[in-house]
This record gives sequence, structure tokens and C-alpha cells, in this order.
Amino acid sequence: MKICLATYQAVMMLRGGPRTQILQSKAELEKLGVRVSLFNSWKEFHRNDFDLVHFFGANIGTYHLAREIHKLGVPIVISPIFFTRHSHEYVRRIVKAGKLLKRFSGGIWTDYGMMAEMCSWASIVAANTVDEARLFTEGMGIPEEKVRIVPNGVERRFEKGKPSLFRKKYGTDKFILNVGHIGPERKNVFRLIQALQSINHPAFIIGRVENTREGKRCVELAQKNPRITILDSIDHDSDLLASAYAACDVFVLPSLFETPGIAALEAGLAGAKVVITSHGGTKEYFGELAEYVNPYSVKSIRDGIQIALIRQKDKQLRDRIKKEYLWSDVAKHLLSVYEIIVTSKDTRH
Repeated sequence: MKICLATYQAVMMLRGGPRTQILQSKAELEKLGVRVSLFNSWKEFHRNDFDLVHFFGANIGTYHLAREIHKLGVPIVISPIFFTRHSHEYVRRIVKAGKLLKRFSGGIWTDYGMMAEMCSWASIVAANTVDEARLFTEGMGIPEEKVRIVPNGVERRFEKGKPSLFRKKYGTDKFILNVGHIGPERKNVFRLIQALQSINHPAFIIGRVENTREGKRCVELAQKNPRITILDSIDHDSDLLASAYAACDVFVLPSLFETPGIAALEAGLAGAKVVITSHGGTKEYFGELAEYVNPYSVKSIRDGIQIALIRQKDKQLRDRIKKEYLWSDVAKHLLSVYEIIVTSKDTRH
């Protein structure tokens, strides 16, 4: 089986969850005997090069490439990596309105419209959560038989992180930790920093600081609090990142939404107590083993952290993640999806 994985061009620059998802999927699929390539825009692409192309992200960054692949008749799998708090009815209306506008006035595009069109081309839409799956079936009109649940995953190595490495470098452990980009509104770091103002406990925020107004005001506010340390990016493959997860007491991810937050899975596998947004399918992954917060409320974020600080660590979350969400298991889900398509293609021929 020959598979091509594709996504938006800036994926390596952004260093976010989709990059991890793609590279880990590739590594684990190859262990299962699948021949996996990453799409190369400077290499000739021929219809028979691959059995299918798997897109990560359904948006303007992937739309035009998916359209051309679809025109060639190559089967497509799409992992949309998407969440919205809008109702399914609202999404349906926007998709319908977008189709009408596109029909009668070319050049008008909507995010939902592009996403719905991409998913209509796909042989299978691989949603990360049940909530995401319902968004596509009920909001965008994608047939249920085309939608499968393929969860996000975590690397086994995060279970083995050594807290001593981070402790030796920064002189502390049992701190509050956040890992992610500093600047994107969705990551909600500014409210997190506000919540930490009245919590007398050391905190580390690890992530690339974006050169934006939001990124700058996050740094400015954090610098006023001697208990907060910002570390501008630690490589995802670094032992120091695994050590930070192992050394922290509480991991906090109060984003506006997550699907479900790979960093939180990594921290949970390392043994950290997790405080996370209630939006985006997070409860499907963490169940009753995390503290959930309203990301729009500084008080809710603060209360969630304080509750977690009091609670004793246990192995329940670690065991749940190890049992259900390792990348090796996710790859088996993906392979079963691919086999449906390849078998169907062979039958037609």
C-alpha cells in the first residue's frame, strides 16, 4: 500500500499539533508495512503514484491541492482537524448560503464552504472525536457512512521522561506548566497568565512567542509576575520537553477549544494532573480524570488550577492514555480506514 500525506505549506514552520500528527502517523504506519510519502510540491504527481492521499486539515491552505488530487481521480482521506461552537443548524445555513453565493457570484468563499466541499470529495472523513464527526454529518451533510473516528495520539516516550533533567536546568519541579504557541487567540495564554497572577505557585509557559500584539501582551504581563517563566520553544523531540512534563505537577491547556490537545495527552502520559478547556471533544479523551474550565473565564481557569494543585497525583489518566491513545494504536485505526478504500478500489477494477 502506497500512501501520500499532505497538509498546508507552513506546517513545519508552525510546529503545532498537525505536524506531530503527520510525522507520528507516518512513522507508525511504516512499522505496519505501509509505504508512506510526504507530499512534495516540486515533484511530478501522477495518478498511479499512490493508492490514496490523506489530507490533514480542511481549509484554504489545503483546498486547492485537494481539488487537483480529486480531479485526477485519486482517493482522498481527510482529517479536518476542526471544531466550532456554532450549532449544526448554523453551519448548515452558512454552507448552503456559500453554495448559492458561489453559484451566482464567483470568487466568494467561506471557510465552512471550502471544508464541506473538500469533505464531499473524500472517500472517508477521519474525525478526531464524536463531536467533530457529528459536525460533519449534521452540519455539513456528509453521509454517516463516509465518516470514521480516528483519535489523536501520543508518543510512548513521554511516559519515560526524567524530571531530574528539567529540575537540574531550572532549579525547580512540581510547577504549573503550559505548552503551546504564545500569541494565537485560540490558545488563550493571556487569560491563563491573568489566572496565574493570584496563584502563589511557580509556572512555566513553553512555546514559540509570536510577533503579534497578543504575543507581546502575553510576554509583558508574564514579566510582571516573578513566578512565571516563559521558555521560547523547546524542540518537540527534546528530552527536556519530556522532562518538563514529568517534572510538573499540573498541566494547563485553557484554549478556546482543543481537538483534544496533543500536549495535554503528552503531559497526562507523563503523569501530570491536567486542567483543560471544556470545548472541543476533550471530555471524550480525558473523561472524569481532568479538571475542565470555561476558557472565557479567568476565574474558572484559576479555580481549575487551584483544585488540581490540591488533588493528589494518581496513575488513572496515564493508564487510560496508554491503553487508548498511543500513536501505534492510532496507526492501526488509520490502516483500517485505508484498507476500506484500497479494497473498494480493487473491487471496482
